[in-house]
Amino acid sequence: MTTEVRVPQLPESVADATLVTWHKKVGDPVNRDENLADLETDKVVLEVPAPVTGVLTALKMDAGTTVGSGELLAIIEEAAAATQAKTPPRKVAAQPAKPAPARKEDAAGKLSPAVKRLVEENKLVANEIAGSGRDGRITKADVAQHLDSGHVMSRTAGARVDQRVPMSRLRARIAERLVQAQTSQALLTTFNEVDMQALSALRTRYKEAFEKRYGVRLGFMSFFVKACIEALRRYPVINASVEGSEIVYHEYFDIGVAVSTDRGLIVPILRNAEGMSFADLEKAVTGFAERARNGTITLEELTGGTFSITNGGVFGSLLSTPIVNAPQSAILGMHKIQQRPVAVSDQVVVRPMMYVALTYDHRIIDGRDAVQFLVAVKEVLEDPARLLLQV
Repeated sequence: MTTEVRVPQLPESVADATLVTWHKKVGDPVNRDENLADLETDKVVLEVPAPVTGVLTALKMDAGTTVGSGELLAIIEEAAAATQAKTPPRKVAAQPAKPAPARKEDAAGKLSPAVKRLVEENKLVANEIAGSGRDGRITKADVAQHLDSGHVMSRTAGARVDQRVPMSRLRARIAERLVQAQTSQALLTTFNEVDMQALSALRTRYKEAFEKRYGVRLGFMSFFVKACIEALRRYPVINASVEGSEIVYHEYFDIGVAVSTDRGLIVPILRNAEGMSFADLEKAVTGFAERARNGTITLEELTGGTFSITNGGVFGSLLSTPIVNAPQSAILGMHKIQQRPVAVSDQVVVRPMMYVALTYDHRIIDGRDAVQFLVAVKEVLEDPARLLLQV
């Protein structure tokens, strides 16, 4: 009995997807719910699970093909698997197990179209490259590291080499949205700095008890989310968006938290963040990061949002001007905490300081509101008791 494997129903906002990688080849046995292939959309990577247990007898689409919902991808023969399972194994004399030699076609089968092209252009052998991706897949970074490590003897010393690879769908979508934001909005950035001493002391004092009780680390992001919500309550235009000739004021707080992955930057949404506890926020952010990096985050988790926060400080950034995640109207940029001399009560002291930046759409947000919003965030973070009293 044969079973067809088709493209899963794509989300309503996604027109098509790219078949990035086959994880099985014709003749391979497959188990029910085992991932057969990866489909890349503009935002997420979707898995194609096997509907039954059997043997893969045909692949109807090549890697790199653009596909739509319901299109035929492969054929599985259930009877073949059943017959194979009933055949008793032959008894052979015990011999020391020897690892099977790596085959170039096995390694090449795990390559995305972009990586495959990079491997072929540089005349590399795929199974000689260590893969750091999921299931041992080779990434573009792995190929670049392989080239830079001197493994490629065909390179002439001092040679000038260009590598030309196509953008992934996610990277192309990121580029499109960033350019759209800068051409459709009047973006302006204002800055301030936050003395993190009180917040750092509070976190140090309670982080062990917090982790023991809730099973998650107490980070700074939950404090920033809470501080932003308090400031957004005071200055609701910063939580608004433009639709045509109207300003839409959102009376809820769906906060986007930027997460960096090897595929690009994505922004999962903390929905109704105003009702979440510190523990809820930390668990949600940690879960977003894990699912984003292993490719299991859902499209629904990336859709919507009224305001965003991005943290360049984890990479060492001291100052930046983030770009608004349209159609939102503002984004807060966090940065590296750095010990700096500052004036406190007419004395120069060394404090852990962080620059914060607010980029906003000047079409609807005046400079006064933007500056006061940032001051409100600063006041709450420098005196965390304000979060409890909401003052």
